[in-house]
Amino acid sequence: MDKLLSYRQVIGEFYKRLALDTGAAWIGDVSNYFASRQALESYAWLGQVPQMREWIGGRQAKGLPEFNFEIRNKHYESTLEFLVADLRRDQSGQAMTRIAEQARRANSHWASLLSTLILSGASALCYDGQYFFDTDHTEGNNTTSQSNDITVDISALAVATAGTPAAPAVAEFQGCIAQGVQQIMSFTDNENEPMNEDASEFLVMVPTGYMNVAAQAIATPNQVAETQSALEALKANFRLKLAVNPRLSAWESSYNFAMFRTDSAIKSFIRQEETGVQMKAKAAGSEFEFDHDAHQYGIDAWRNVGFGMWQNSCLITMA
Repeated sequence: MDKLLSYRQVIGEFYKRLALDTGAAWIGDVSNYFASRQALESYAWLGQVPQMREWIGGRQAKGLPEFNFEIRNKHYESTLEFLVADLRRDQSGQAMTRIAEQARRANSHWASLLSTLILSGASALCYDGQYFFDTDHTEGNNTTSQSNDITVDISALAVATAGTPAAPAVAEFQGCIAQGVQQIMSFTDNENEPMNEDASEFLVMVPTGYMNVAAQAIATPNQVAETQSALEALKANFRLKLAVNPRLSAWESSYNFAMFRTDSAIKSFIRQEETGVQMKAKAAGSEFEFDHDAHQYGIDAWRNVGFGMWQNSCLITMA
């Protein structure tokens, strides 16, 4: 008689797979994780803390900045259904393979949410009331307009081997990376103090269409004479890391990629979670099994994502 997969076997396999795969490596590079205890969380601390000043006339305490950003938790789920007959006859492990895939999908959920957020960055508001990727950010007493949405004319880079925005030359892509780093390094806070003077690590995030040129641009600057000195100097002072994100395919037609500072305490995005991924089941002995001769294994979580510090990011459009 064929043996039916037990509830414990299925649950155990799911959590084992969930623990083995932590999702895309770039998730922690660009986002902070915060546990939540309510439906809506308010982030009033976004903005800058005061710079040290000479002690004249006692302390001048400053409270939280006037900026405020709210993130509401949403309920997400994924459910698999197996016929009891299929579970009983499954000698090749197909049911367990589906459970393992469900765990992989659960671990990719943060990447899905963050990628959707990144794609909306040029049209969705962040804490300062501007679009996250925008050309006219201002901070408190600093009325200078600052842009983390820049366009680079690659034809002006005047490299020996010219490309197009759809298919840039390696040297042209290197020039865009250098300008992205320069832009992030230039940002100042509400008191016109440098924001990123201590930055040392940056992530270059590209859609798959730019994977090869981006990899060459970061890994082999010595093969591109026109930008060799600039890129070697850049790599001597900063660590550059590549993230290929297939979820950003829409950027290929608009010739975009993004750069993020990854070594700051407050990052570009926020991951908020009220409850982590949990599995629930209607399995052996349940009314569902009696009525439908089937089992259901469902996972769910309460979570969401939101914008953090725009100053750690730069959207680059090649023209």
